[in-house]
Amino acid sequence: MSSATIKIFLPHGDPKRLRTAELSNWTGKAVAGPRSEFENVLGREESTSSGVYFLTGTEPDSGKPSVYIGEAECIKDRVKSHLEKDFWNQIVFFISKDENLTKAHIRYLEGQLIELAKKAGRAVVKNGQGSGARLPESDREDMEVFLGKMQQLLPALGVEVLVPATPKNEKDQPRELLTCEIKGLKAMGYLTPNGIVVLKESQAVLGERDSAHKYPWVISLRERLKEEGTLKEKGNFLEFTKDSEFPSPSTAATVIHGGTANGLTVWKTKSGKSLKDLEAV
Repeated sequence: MSSATIKIFLPHGDPKRLRTAELSNWTGKAVAGPRSEFENVLGREESTSSGVYFLTGTEPDSGKPSVYIGEAECIKDRVKSHLEKDFWNQIVFFISKDENLTKAHIRYLEGQLIELAKKAGRAVVKNGQGSGARLPESDREDMEVFLGKMQQLLPALGVEVLVPATPKNEKDQPRELLTCEIKGLKAMGYLTPNGIVVLKESQAVLGERDSAHKYPWVISLRERLKEEGTLKEKGNFLEFTKDSEFPSPSTAATVIHGGTANGLTVWKTKSGKSLKDLEAV
């Protein structure tokens, strides 16, 4: 991904309220805000343009991050129809400042965005199937560039639903692999800007330790990973069925150990240095 300069404008001076975002040398523009600012967000002139939008929030039943991705020839009119959905608390929409996004363009973007969100696996995608659209080769290339710029801006606006656990441009770069061991079981992982990724086929203890019952979130997290199929029983231990990202080394270590654990001391390099030792250098 190429370097970029991001310009974020805060109309009210509050980074949690309405904001707009642009990238240097790009015709696109993003408008974002909380649901509590709904009228202000849709009061923007940009909301009458065609574009794509993200409604993000949390599933009421499961507590999982969720997203709905849509397209509209008039953002303002379409988004109003989603007010009956109770899961979302943030909206971000993208338009083109030169107003050159056609219906086919935004349908193409919607289809691609839905697929990217599903592959990233960071949130429950509330859409069924994206409409998608076939475009001439030149238009498709233009939209892929537009898509790439959106992917750069979204995390800066607090939306990471498209961010893969292993970014494409990092797959072939050497990483310091870390190990977390307990009772003859071994998990492997590496640090990321968001926390730590535990690699597929890593092992975790089958049952929870007594300490886990003092902190209900430990059991809840492990149960959720089992329900999702991320952790599956294999003989006398649990195994990760896919690469899985956690917000901190300690959260990952807690899942692996079946109870609270200090990730800074239990995750170690090949030479035996702990993360705590590495940070002390």
